[in-house]
Amino acid sequence: MFQVDIIEQCKQNNRKAQLQLYNQYCNGMYIVAHRFLKDASDAEDVVQEAFIKAFTKLHQYKAEVTFGAWLKRIVVNKSIDFLKSKKQHLVELDAVSLKVVDTPIEDKWLVDDAITLEDVKQAINKLPDKYQYVVMLYLIEGYDHQEISEILNISEVASRTQLSRGKVKLQELLTLKSHGARY
Repeated sequence: MFQVDIIEQCKQNNRKAQLQLYNQYCNGMYIVAHRFLKDASDAEDVVQEAFIKAFTKLHQYKAEVTFGAWLKRIVVNKSIDFLKSKKQHLVELDAVSLKVVDTPIEDKWLVDDAITLEDVKQAINKLPDKYQYVVMLYLIEGYDHQEISEILNISEVASRTQLSRGKVKLQELLTLKSHGARY
């Protein structure tokens, strides 16, 4: 069964097609939610809520992007909403979550080679929420400023500004002090 066929059947409330679509995407969406949320059961809840929202709003899906990308945006928004409602901190990143981003040297995302993954995790967790969200969406999830502005309901200029300020703050946190101690 083709993806388009499954989605069309889901739009007609076909439970079998909905289950098939759910099974196809649930694990990937759980991983996305878990990057943002500390607790596994919270991530499961957010994924369930995201699928419910996706199935109820499926008529709005226009196939301008892949279904997976559309669903991922719902999961990210639901995760952020959950964090805002609980005022929790963004959580633990797995080693596989961090990617090396190709940036020009003048972009200043470079940090000392002695910085460990644990240092980066701790530094991101110390950022103010507004910087954390933008830094995670940009660096970890790979969204651009237009997408971040839509997800967080801020302007693209605000996204760029918060990323820039978050980057400066992150570098400050990751800079080795002159006496050799971190932070």
